[in-house]
Amino acid sequence: MASAFSHAFVALALGKASPHPIITWQVLLLGMTCSIVPDLDVIGFYFGIQYGDLWGHRGMTHSLLFAGLLSAALVAMWHKQKARAAKVRIFVYLFLCTASHGVLDALTDGGLGVAFFSPFDTNRYFFSARPVAVSPIGISAFFSEDAFHVLANEVKWIWISTIAGFFIARGLQYAQSTQCAVKQAPGD
Repeated sequence: MASAFSHAFVALALGKASPHPIITWQVLLLGMTCSIVPDLDVIGFYFGIQYGDLWGHRGMTHSLLFAGLLSAALVAMWHKQKARAAKVRIFVYLFLCTASHGVLDALTDGGLGVAFFSPFDTNRYFFSARPVAVSPIGISAFFSEDAFHVLANEVKWIWISTIAGFFIARGLQYAQSTQCAVKQAPGD
């Protein structure tokens, strides 16, 4: 798995890449939380749930179905008073944040893969390119020399790519708004 820091960073960048007034800091924090929630499945280890089980690590909580259900539940609980278009935008943002967790984990060099389509297909998947070093499981294991190397690897493969994607998205938005402004300018 990628570290919680990288998952949250990607969620923050997703929210800030397309500035919209509905994506407030509260929504951003919720998105960052959604990007980390799938790893709560590691609690199952303490209850005898095996890694490769449906509810094991990188199983059901890493699926696209879980991302959709979590996002829908959060919108229904905390954003039910908002207009439909706002709810849809928040849902999409939360869904992308939650789903991004599995995407990052499928780029790592360890574990059993990600059950993206669980419970309908319990196969575990990786991407063909797996440059991200797998993060240690557990807080105590994370504060080690190995964890420093994992974070350095994540900066190289996740953070820099995310920052580049952020600036590309913002640049495209700027170019589009400039083009629209030119079209709306009165003729000579």
